[in-house]
Amino acid sequence: MTYTRMNTEPRAAVDRPSRSPEFRLAMDALKGLRADLFDDFFTYRPLPPKDKPGRLARVLPGPLRPLEVWTRHVLVVVAGMLAVRVSFDDSEGELQAALAMTFCSLGPILMTLVRPVGAFWFSMVSIPVVAWVQDGNSDFPWLPASFVAHLVVLTVVAARTRPRTAAWMWVLTAAYGIGAEGLYGDRYFGSNAMPFLSVSALSLLVVTVALVRRAAEQEVTAQQTVTAHERSKRTLLEERTTIARELHDVVAHHMSVVAIQAEAAPYRVDNPPEELAKAFVTIRENAVAALTELRRVLGVVRAEDYEAPDAPQPTLADLDALLTNVREAGLVVDKAVTGAVRELPQGVELSAYRIVQEALSNTLRHAPGASARVEIGYVLGGLGLRVVNGPPAEVSFVKQTPTEGAGQGLTGMRERVAMLNGAMTTVPTADGGYEVTVFLPVVPVESTTGEDGEGA
Repeated sequence: MTYTRMNTEPRAAVDRPSRSPEFRLAMDALKGLRADLFDDFFTYRPLPPKDKPGRLARVLPGPLRPLEVWTRHVLVVVAGMLAVRVSFDDSEGELQAALAMTFCSLGPILMTLVRPVGAFWFSMVSIPVVAWVQDGNSDFPWLPASFVAHLVVLTVVAARTRPRTAAWMWVLTAAYGIGAEGLYGDRYFGSNAMPFLSVSALSLLVVTVALVRRAAEQEVTAQQTVTAHERSKRTLLEERTTIARELHDVVAHHMSVVAIQAEAAPYRVDNPPEELAKAFVTIRENAVAALTELRRVLGVVRAEDYEAPDAPQPTLADLDALLTNVREAGLVVDKAVTGAVRELPQGVELSAYRIVQEALSNTLRHAPGASARVEIGYVLGGLGLRVVNGPPAEVSFVKQTPTEGAGQGLTGMRERVAMLNGAMTTVPTADGGYEVTVFLPVVPVESTTGEDGEGA
């Protein structure tokens, strides 16, 4: 006996007939139809009220304005009442027919408020029922009650779903209308299939355009929000980079001075003790090592085209030159100093100078023609700053308008204040100006040592 071995291996993929693009397109369309109108078609989806009253609330009396959020529900109910009126008018006095048509027209319309897709199918089933109840009417396949009810249902469901669902509802409605007219149209004197399909197509087109426009506006708003957030983050990083560069220059200068003085100190004393010479050597080595690490860590924030300034970083002693520059730019500014003027840590002096500089720059940009006042207060625990400007004005018969910025100035000031553990407030003034108040604490040197004189 001879046994034949059967080949059970699957054929290669190349042997299988490939699906045509038309077939795949049709299958995707059927999947969309099933997802939109068949899967969970009776899902409970109540129409929520609007988040806040709209424009209509402006013309309503005061007690009715909060109720404007239910406008959409009221419109649906009004459309249902219209369908009821048409049903009674078309029933020609037959109470049973009027009640049946009322149920078949009002029911789908009200159902759009809670189960939109289910309301469409309810309306589709109600169309032939109404035609059977009011047999002999010349309007076919949509009797007046069905005409109004189904048009309202299509419009409301399209507004509550998406454009693809609206397209599928119109296709199914057109299939029903054309099929019913082809099968039973000879029994009636007239047909309103094409008028209904034309009116419903126009209604769905308007709703779809409105939905697409609203989605586009939401997308633009979301994108603008993201862009503003990214701009704020970029501004914050740029300002921190600027601060790091300035601190790098300040600290590097002081560490260089420490290293040079530690190296030169033993030569200023005749026959210095060996312990003192070793101590100075250790100080210099630590200063050089710290300077190297500082340059390695903070040097990465420097741009390729960044050059270290030749002059020292500005301090409050350079504030008069800054005020002279802004006065030449057209800003009337006064300065007042209170308290005992003393030298502060260079980081505090630099930050105070930059804060005043940015506050005055904001005045020039956003309040043209205004006057400003700079107040500096030396107190026991630190330094107080107050920069206040008046409202913008017209200068030299040329109307100047404030310029819009991205808020980099305030962001930079807040970063500098936060770096020094200070406090900052920015508020508009009563006359239309703006006020910036800053306090920069200065920790006494004694607080960094313990009671025994050693580092804490």
